[in-house]
Amino acid sequence: MRPIQMVDTKSQYLKIKTEVDAALQEVLDSAAYINGKAVQDFTTALNTYTGAGYTIPCANGTDALQIAMMALDLQPGDEVITPSFTYIATTEVVALLRLKPVFVEVDPKTFCIDPEAVRKAITPKTKAIVPVHLYGQAAPMEAIMAIAEEHGLYVIEDNAQAIGCDYTFSDGTKKKTGTIGTIGTTSFYPSKNLGAYGDGGAIFTNDETLAAKIRMIANHGQKERYYHEVVGCNSRLDSMQAAILNVKLKRLDEYSAARQAVADHYNKSFADNDRIITPHVAAYTNHVYHQYTLVLEGVDRDGLNKYLAEQKIPSMIYYPVPGHKQRMFASFGLPELELKHTDWLTARVISLPVHTEMDTEQLNYIAEHVLTYINQ
Repeated sequence: MRPIQMVDTKSQYLKIKTEVDAALQEVLDSAAYINGKAVQDFTTALNTYTGAGYTIPCANGTDALQIAMMALDLQPGDEVITPSFTYIATTEVVALLRLKPVFVEVDPKTFCIDPEAVRKAITPKTKAIVPVHLYGQAAPMEAIMAIAEEHGLYVIEDNAQAIGCDYTFSDGTKKKTGTIGTIGTTSFYPSKNLGAYGDGGAIFTNDETLAAKIRMIANHGQKERYYHEVVGCNSRLDSMQAAILNVKLKRLDEYSAARQAVADHYNKSFADNDRIITPHVAAYTNHVYHQYTLVLEGVDRDGLNKYLAEQKIPSMIYYPVPGHKQRMFASFGLPELELKHTDWLTARVISLPVHTEMDTEQLNYIAEHVLTYINQ
């Protein structure tokens, strides 16, 4: 059996090596390493794929979130509502801009932000909501957008883990996650479903004026060289990464299907075990399984994690310390919070390997050892 990895980017690369190498050679031959043709081509292709009005590439997913908040002119002290159960980047940028993070609950089934918790957290200082499409499925965007419209709030979608995911509205129409809110953001970190071989990110909006401002901010605040209209930053997707991403974007739906097949195998393997809760997929979304995350009941989660490692099976615990308990926010004077669903999840979740290169032998081996430990 081949060694099992959480993400096997090398095997994936070997299948597309000829195309990737040719694309990289084209960049080398052009010597256009920054904002070259590869970046322009990828931006156009990604915009077409997502159906966004405008797509602006940038250096990474964290920058994408920061630039989004800068473009909306959020001011120090403004409140931004965000789930506590997410990767720190979502709220780190809130702190960097001296905004005030307001942590709220998630749905314990989907792991995504709870609209009713959002509604209860709104104050006169609230300016934005940041729903996170966690682990590969959409947050309840129709409800979130309705709340935002009612209260005049911005919505910034953190789509770093769910690119390619479809959201189905109650009238049957569909949109890609990241294209529904005021602004959407994503990451091309190598382990993502659409991963570069370095860092990268992108920002989406359907607002032409916002798109122009986002472009300026990402390019030192300038629209015309040396004429800086706003305070910006230097956040660019380089041509090498764009060339790689353009090759992989053509296969993104294929990659999603491969991940869904892995999840289906796991689901069937664990279906009869009442101590394992497999991922719940909400009716309004599909799931592209950036992570395959179990919730364990009456199981020593850390013991399972250690046991799997002994069997040469990697597993991960995302995220053991939620945002509302992170020391980095101590200076913000946040209230003591009791987020029972978030705390319940952080004590019980564990993620198993899921990627495009897994085979049946590996999947059977993983499932067998998970069940061996749980049933002992």
